[in-house]
Amino acid sequence: MEHVRHGGTRGDNCVETAVADQAVRVRDSKGLRRPCFAVGRGGWAGFVRYVARKGP
Repeated sequence: MEHVRHGGTRGDNCVETAVADQAVRVRDSKGLRRPCFAVGRGGWAGFVRYVARKGP
C-alpha cells in the first residue's frame, strides 16, 4: 500500500494517507514506526468535505 504525504503551510505538521479497499489509513509522517489508524472510506470522505468547507 502506498502512502501519500500531505504537508500544510504551518511548519512540519504532515500526515500520510493510504487508501485501501475498505478504509483510509492515516499516520504521522514524522512517526513512521508508530501505528496508523484506519477510517472507513465514507467517514474519510465526510471528514474531507467538512475540512474543505470549514478550513483548518
